[in-house]
Amino acid sequence: MSKRTEPALILAFIITASLTIGGLWLLSKISPGLIPSLLGQTSSQSGGRPTNPQQKVQLTILGDTFSGYSTFRNRAFQDRLKETGITLRYEDEFDQARRAERLNQGQADLLVTTLDQFLKQKPQGKIVGLIDRTVGADAVVLNTKKYPTLKSLLDLNQLVNQARTKGQSLSMTFAGDTPSEYLALVLETKFEAFNLQDFQINKVGDASEAWKRLQDPNQNVAIAIIWEPYVTQARQNGYTVVLSSQDAPEAIVDVLVASDRRLQSQPQVISELLEAYYRRIDMNIRDASQLQTQIAEDGKLSFSEAATVLQGIQFFTAIEAKEWMTKGILTRRINSTAAVLVLTGRLNQIPEQPGSLFTSQFITKAANNTKTLIDLVRADNPELADRLTGRGKAIRPRQKLTATQVKNAPDIGNLQVRGEVSFSVGSASLTPTGEQTLERLVQEIKEFNIQTVAVRVIGHTSRTGSASVNQVLSQERAQVVVNYLRAKGVQHNILAEGKGFTQPLPGISPGSSKNQRTEIRLVRVN
Repeated sequence: MSKRTEPALILAFIITASLTIGGLWLLSKISPGLIPSLLGQTSSQSGGRPTNPQQKVQLTILGDTFSGYSTFRNRAFQDRLKETGITLRYEDEFDQARRAERLNQGQADLLVTTLDQFLKQKPQGKIVGLIDRTVGADAVVLNTKKYPTLKSLLDLNQLVNQARTKGQSLSMTFAGDTPSEYLALVLETKFEAFNLQDFQINKVGDASEAWKRLQDPNQNVAIAIIWEPYVTQARQNGYTVVLSSQDAPEAIVDVLVASDRRLQSQPQVISELLEAYYRRIDMNIRDASQLQTQIAEDGKLSFSEAATVLQGIQFFTAIEAKEWMTKGILTRRINSTAAVLVLTGRLNQIPEQPGSLFTSQFITKAANNTKTLIDLVRADNPELADRLTGRGKAIRPRQKLTATQVKNAPDIGNLQVRGEVSFSVGSASLTPTGEQTLERLVQEIKEFNIQTVAVRVIGHTSRTGSASVNQVLSQERAQVVVNYLRAKGVQHNILAEGKGFTQPLPGISPGSSKNQRTEIRLVRVN
């Protein structure tokens, strides 16, 4: 292979190397005048940026010890910011309400939090950046060690009913005001027959405490919501992970919020901070070992435990964050998250103008920087280029499974069907009401990972007429539902199953029309 000496290739090599050894330091040594143009800046464009060492700005950011926020706590990153005249002070504030209050009172300039807490606490600021989404780092764990038959949310409902007949109650534990609590709300709003009021809720301060309670044989803990590295430990010790943030990969999103006061007084400083932050993220995407070491030190974890934590977090690049903000993805996520909060009484209403809660204005330069890197490295390192855009971590197309594989897959639970999947009498034709119900279900199903979750559509009839006729009718109706979901863009593996009138509802006459129902059951695959 002949040597290539084109300038673009040389520059691509320099930038790729610089990502490995510390941002753009190497590039600055080789060609100092190139950095401003690479970052989309000239000396005349700096207006408001604290580029003069004597013009110093101090920013205070509030958060907690979550590993996804570790970059803001990192000394090397903070030292890098000082070179631009920005001093960043990170403070732990575990009380989410207090975190927002301190921002409102001017005691802080920024905060990092989850999207649900941002909507709930309503700080006086806007989302200016997206940090990460968890894809397995948070999970719902069932206490199979204490209750051996407990393998799904369906089993959990039966266990709750059994305990109730004995005058007993079961416990549920999680860390309050964290993604764990939000996952509990997701369970209540998304899954049939799951009600938080059925449990004694034990809110604790940290996932480690919830994990300890789950293991305590003297506690009646049936379900716990924890995060890594305890999720992996639970799997290894025989507990059942029934649902994780990998199954609903956009449920938990962490955001960076800047105060209105700072956005109005020094917008350029926020832009500069975002440039430096996402440049660091680009470097970590090139080589995550430094971030892994950082997470290990931050959380007092082993290097392997830090790797497990890192696998459960997907960091946004600047380009990906800007796409979420400008292409309606963040708006849809806000609406979906707000709906969960409204349904559970944590929020009064869905925001009328979700687009007013965030701005892409300050992330533009950071996104342009990343695009420049992508253009320069794509020819020689397309895999890195894809990762810098976010495509390298996108959910892959589903693996096609057989009907037997879907039917035998472990159950997660039945989705909450809001409305009635109704058909014309004695036929498999959906009524307008049935179509409206399915239309609402389409988006609910789409929020689950097509790689880890499949769907069983189970049709039931009432006991009128012959068994064979009802069996055929229930199968046809289930297939009609599957066809409708497919036509509306549901990409999951889906199986249609007819049960006839063999499984009437408990306490209901077999001939009652209430037995004519359709279950939308999620199962775990892969």
